[in-house]
Amino acid sequence: MTADAALWENPQSAQKLMSEKNNLEYALGNFREMMQNLNDLAELAELAEAENDEAVLVDVTQQLETLRETVKHSELEALLSGEVDANDAYLEVHAGSGGTEAQDWAEMLVRMYVRWAEAHSYKTEYVEETEGDVAGIKSVTLRIGGRNAYGWLKSESGVHRLVRISPFDSGARRHTSFASVGVYPVIDDEIEININEADCRVDTYRASGAGGQHINKTDSAVRITHIPTGIVVQCQNQRSQFQNREAAWKMLKARLYELELQKREAKAEEQRDALSDIGWGHQIRSYVLQPYKMVKDLRTNVETSDTRAVLDGDIDMFLSASLADKVGAHD
Repeated sequence: MTADAALWENPQSAQKLMSEKNNLEYALGNFREMMQNLNDLAELAELAEAENDEAVLVDVTQQLETLRETVKHSELEALLSGEVDANDAYLEVHAGSGGTEAQDWAEMLVRMYVRWAEAHSYKTEYVEETEGDVAGIKSVTLRIGGRNAYGWLKSESGVHRLVRISPFDSGARRHTSFASVGVYPVIDDEIEININEADCRVDTYRASGAGGQHINKTDSAVRITHIPTGIVVQCQNQRSQFQNREAAWKMLKARLYELELQKREAKAEEQRDALSDIGWGHQIRSYVLQPYKMVKDLRTNVETSDTRAVLDGDIDMFLSASLADKVGAHD
């Protein structure tokens, strides 16, 4: 069917069909690879048993456990069937009130997501970064590129709460800090989102990031405010104001498309409530480092005491549980 020249008379329809074809080929390829691995391990186990080779049997058992985790991950990935689940994602982190302590927590969250992306061979790009007054960051926008990046990360939107002994408190007292996370799909050019430029305010400013390769400190940073919705997007990582402006319009398009998706699912009000106040009563996950160690997702009740691993990017247990919970709620 995809070889039919008539198909491309409707580019939008053709693009959708090709995307579905690629998704099916990807899933089928994964299935074949897992089946081949299973068959190979079964043959190896038979040989090891015949020769009474305990070392090989132990190795096969370990490889089977790894394969089991891969299958489990693939089963969940098969549930990522939303319109834009396969797309790249914009991930925003904003520090809550609380000054340096909250800004340091926001930077810890950014590091956690970057580490998660690296572990999954996803590409990360800093789109905007506003550094904190003393340490940490006030806000960061990342573009995370890779298959199903948005599908996996979309459940991370909400407020994240940290409890710890503050390194910035000379009295070594325990502090509670908040930061909000927002995740939005990167939208393909084929998807039409009409924006009335008269509804937008465009400002330019000097980039204020912490430096490094991803920050270009010029006067060309661009901020666009969509007045009807109050949505604000910023871009400062490109070399010219024109490029930053173009990237910011694409980000605004993504935000407005995400808002439309929420309306379709009747969840726009819930989403606004979750992000309206970065404080008590709105958190989706708590990270407690003192007086005990525990990270707990308040929606799925999944928890772990290995806080170091979580802050190093090991958050798959939370992402998987949220995805499974959401699918179950729709059954």
